Amino acid sequence: MILVIGSAIVRDNGFDQALALSQEHVARSRAEPGCLAHAVHIDAENPLRLVFVEQWADPAALAQHFKVPASRAFAKALSGLAVEPPAMAVYETAQVAG
Repeated sequence: MILVIGSAIVRDNGFDQALALSQEHVARSRAEPGCLAHAVHIDAENPLRLVFVEQWADPAALAQHFKVPASRAFAKALSGLAVEPPAMAVYETAQVAG
């Protein structure tokens, strides 16, 4: 499984737009093949920081996600609303039973 953790700190006057764009992106991404989970959260310590948590079946599914024109457009739009470049980390994981 592939785990993606991303975040963006957005301008105060662009927060509502960034959140709406993020929610649209999450809903669209959930319908893509290989998407196991996709969510956006508001950081409890910094309410201008959006945090993204994604789970993908495999690297190929994530690679396809990055090729979707709407995904690229979202990343560009979010970057334009951010006070610094958004961050993203990608991990290959195994689920642990428990």
